[in-house]
Amino acid sequence: MIDLNHILLFLAIVSPLAVLARTWRPGPAYRGWRMAAIIVLVVTGIAWLLFRANAGYIGGGAWLALLFLPAVGVRRVTELIARQRYKSARKLASSLQILHPSSELRDQIQWLRSLESQSSPTNPAWTQRWSQDRHRSIRHAPMVYALIVLNIAAFIFEISHRHWQEPMGLHRLGALEPYAVIVNHEDWRLVTALFLHYDVVHLLFNLFALYVLGPPLERAIGAVRFLTCYLIAGLGSSAGVVALTLFRVAHADQLVGASGCIMGIVGAWAGFLLRHRHAPLAKQRLLNVAMIVAIQIAFDLSTPQISMAAHLCGLVMGFLAGLLFAGKKMSI
Repeated sequence: MIDLNHILLFLAIVSPLAVLARTWRPGPAYRGWRMAAIIVLVVTGIAWLLFRANAGYIGGGAWLALLFLPAVGVRRVTELIARQRYKSARKLASSLQILHPSSELRDQIQWLRSLESQSSPTNPAWTQRWSQDRHRSIRHAPMVYALIVLNIAAFIFEISHRHWQEPMGLHRLGALEPYAVIVNHEDWRLVTALFLHYDVVHLLFNLFALYVLGPPLERAIGAVRFLTCYLIAGLGSSAGVVALTLFRVAHADQLVGASGCIMGIVGAWAGFLLRHRHAPLAKQRLLNVAMIVAIQIAFDLSTPQISMAAHLCGLVMGFLAGLLFAGKKMSI
């Protein structure tokens, strides 16, 4: 089982460090994020010294309030502006100021007030940015949402069985067991294990990652190709674990989860961006992908319950699929 306190502690340490690494450039635009990241690290450090057993929950709460919610909120503000819902965007931005009182957010609010009163905008930089966002129409990603629904449906089916969290219950449901695949030729486990999860936390983390990383890639390569990448990465992840177990490079008694598929999406992004490395912002996004991979490897090394072999195999297969499906020029 995955320890939620451990996961939150990892996030409360690594996420602020990643924010600091990305906002190292001087200037007021990043000052709010730098201060928030430093506060989260300080709170987590104090919690580790004084309340070690619950340090993850305390630091994770600070991370949720000061980094995660503001980041999601700012993204939502941008979406509302793209839809020309300026009043809703201003209200949301104003509420975000409580958690994230940055000069950038104050500029947004002032600019939105000028739009509401139909006066000319006073900040050309924001005008250009939001004009671009408006022209990038918010398109749906049907395959991502279909996969989210499918995983939720599979989890509901899973918990409807008795002893579903026990090894024997997961065995009956179709968990990946290299021995069963190699000796008993139960190859179907390579697929069924991708739609099973240990608990609600495991499911939510994977679905959140799919929701964040999946839609932009699906819009870039198309729904069919996205699904193909997802399944190739998942099957490659499962088959890779079996092969590595057979050659005694890795050891896994029983595995479940869609994380191999999720790492495949990260790998597909890397392959796609590498093929389009001369496009605007491609190099910056490749660095973001590299940071995600580094964080995931660090998490795998610090968490014995996690299979690094499954993640790396999914990453490699997704990367190859991304290279394959990125042949034509597309907007990224």
